[in-house]
Amino acid sequence: MKVLIVSTSESTGGGAIAAMRLKDALNKHGVRAKMLVRDRQTDSDTVTQTGSILPKAFERLAIMPWCGLSLQRSWLVDTAWLGVDITGTRDFRDADVIHLHWVNQGMLSLSELERILHCGKRVVWTLHDEWPFRGVCHYSGNCTSVGCQTCPLMRGSSPASILARKMRLYASHRITFVGCSQWMADLARRAMPNADVRCAPNCIPHDIFKPIPRLEARDRLGLPQDRQVIMFCSQRLDDKRKGMDYLDKALGHFPQAIALRVGKGGRQTCDPREMAALYSAADVFVSPSLQDNLPNTIAEAMSCGTPCVGFDTGGIPEMIRHMHTGYVARTCDAADLAKGINHVLAHDMRQAAYQYAAATYDETSVAEQYISIYESR
Repeated sequence: MKVLIVSTSESTGGGAIAAMRLKDALNKHGVRAKMLVRDRQTDSDTVTQTGSILPKAFERLAIMPWCGLSLQRSWLVDTAWLGVDITGTRDFRDADVIHLHWVNQGMLSLSELERILHCGKRVVWTLHDEWPFRGVCHYSGNCTSVGCQTCPLMRGSSPASILARKMRLYASHRITFVGCSQWMADLARRAMPNADVRCAPNCIPHDIFKPIPRLEARDRLGLPQDRQVIMFCSQRLDDKRKGMDYLDKALGHFPQAIALRVGKGGRQTCDPREMAALYSAADVFVSPSLQDNLPNTIAEAMSCGTPCVGFDTGGIPEMIRHMHTGYVARTCDAADLAKGINHVLAHDMRQAAYQYAAATYDETSVAEQYISIYESR
């Protein structure tokens, strides 16, 4: 079986990282998997680059007037008006299964998606956010607009017409959607009641993300041995959706602890093994996201034996077993977030967190789940 995994990026963003890890897991288990990306970061012979960033640039410019000339708001939506050609590539022609992941920001246009579906190949789409079944947004938040008729992010009729076009495509072609979390799968089923929707988690490479003795990890990173370390990680630390404001309030209860912030705006690293050391060095990992699917960071932290605290939102409560592998706090409640951090610091949950992650995000198990999906009819 030949599987082509399609992603905007090879390793930038949670969806891309999950796609890359799945590609590697499939190759370890007898599937010939390749990755087709626009933004390539390595010289791996299982990754091919196609297209350019021009569609992304042109689409951003086209979106701006409809987003009130707000650059910040324009990055919250994708119209898929423009994209790159993948159906003309050799990798696409050779593949038996086309597996879409996060394909926004000028990677796939709706027209290219239609061409993909017309080819008659088996198509699977992993849902890293809500965009595939919404109009233009990645997360709908508290939006109650029916059919995207009154989009709070983008003026005009485009959100509704884009959603309608997606639904027509899905209704006339065979496609399997896979939610990384049960929360995402349930959202998809409600939005697309006639669609084939499954659920399978992301996998974590346990040869990299595994427990390192805490004192050894801290010594390697130059962190003090006698202080409690509270860790937070995000691609961008100023992303409001990641709940940094609530974390700052919660951290006020722990003036003696070290707040280890990893990401743009804090300590930066692209090395997975350094990330494993950072997780292992921390006493607790906090993910105060206001809406999230299945954060890789929580799975990685627990794989390193670090218990986690997060809000009761999105797929997070599926990942953290309350009071056993961490603490699930009331959403948008900084005081309860602080209570959760304190509870984890006072109880040894490291072994329980590790065992749960090792069983749930195992590469072999996840690869087998996807192989079953590819082969199902």
